[in-house]
Amino acid sequence: MDLAFLPALPPAVSQLMLFGVLLLCGLAAGEAMRRYAGLPRITGYVLAGVLLGPQVTGLLDSDALFEARLIVDLAIGLVVFELGSRLDFGWLRRNQWLFAAALAEALFCFLGIYVSLVFFGFAPLFAATAAAIGTASSPAVVLLVQQELRSEGQVTERMILCSAVNTVFAYLVLALLLPFLYIEEKVGLGTAVLHPMYVFVGAAVLGFLASRLALLAARWIGKDEDRQFVLVVGLIVATIGLAHSLRLSVVVALVTFGMLSRNFDSAHVLLPVRLGHGAQIFFVILFLLAGASLEFHAFEIAAAAVVATYVIVRFLGKAAGLLVFSRASGIAPAKAGLLAVALLPMSGLAVVMVRDTVTLYPSFGRELAAVVLSAVVVLELIGPIATQFALRRAGEARPES
Repeated sequence: MDLAFLPALPPAVSQLMLFGVLLLCGLAAGEAMRRYAGLPRITGYVLAGVLLGPQVTGLLDSDALFEARLIVDLAIGLVVFELGSRLDFGWLRRNQWLFAAALAEALFCFLGIYVSLVFFGFAPLFAATAAAIGTASSPAVVLLVQQELRSEGQVTERMILCSAVNTVFAYLVLALLLPFLYIEEKVGLGTAVLHPMYVFVGAAVLGFLASRLALLAARWIGKDEDRQFVLVVGLIVATIGLAHSLRLSVVVALVTFGMLSRNFDSAHVLLPVRLGHGAQIFFVILFLLAGASLEFHAFEIAAAAVVATYVIVRFLGKAAGLLVFSRASGIAPAKAGLLAVALLPMSGLAVVMVRDTVTLYPSFGRELAAVVLSAVVVLELIGPIATQFALRRAGEARPES
């Protein structure tokens, strides 16, 4: 009997099947973490990714992680766009000390990390690069924990504002450091100056053009929530693709897109983007893949003191900046402290920043890259818990029905 019609054993795992399995594993881990441990679902997604990733079972290998890049880019794009759209220029004009506090939080964090790394003997230029990477809080974590807790209030809104400011700050400082890194690598002065300008300014221009197109199209199609959702998602995907093709900063382009879409919309033609249940699919996959991408092998016992200092000083810098301007910006010192705790999650984009930096500038050093990646491992696991604690402690979380 010819049994050629039967599949080969073991059967090949298709990408569609893998996608479904990842969703189910992430869903189960996230729900179990919330129900039985009282922790954010994000923590469950990350831990599920760790178990499925190369560090443990190897079910998600490096090839699978690379092939899932489109999903990751889309999920990050949705989050970063919403982060930018929550940045209200009118609020900052009415309370100028608020912007001063957000800027001080980023600046003090940067300076604290920089000084501590120089103290441990790292070269000033590379210490500044690692400090810039560590400044950004994770926009995905703060937004998704906020949505999960349905939190509203002073700490919640400032948490989102500060995340937007310190993310832009991190990319701006990296752009300013690029010429010096180029000079360190003996690259021509023209390239050293023009490349950073192209990456940052070009991304801002791309975000500006996307925002103008969004407002024109929204005026044309009218205030229909479904059609406008398709419009915004389509523009986000197109902006991500164009930024990749032009080798521009995707994050800067999307933050600019979201920020200008809101603040240039004087006629209120663009409805607020509601990510809804469908977008949760991408976020489950995003954090599951983030967990699978964590590089535990980068953590070395010899560097534990440096990593611990990096994490602690990062928090203290954020807290100091917020506390200095707490009363002037209209928030009690106790809530400013909770805000610093809420901003503890470190952006998973730090992994991308480190890899890009090492690729372009090999002298950045394996040891310093390991310090930053180890800090990402620590803060990817405790960051969501810290944000949840801060929002609950501030009394802004509304329990789920």
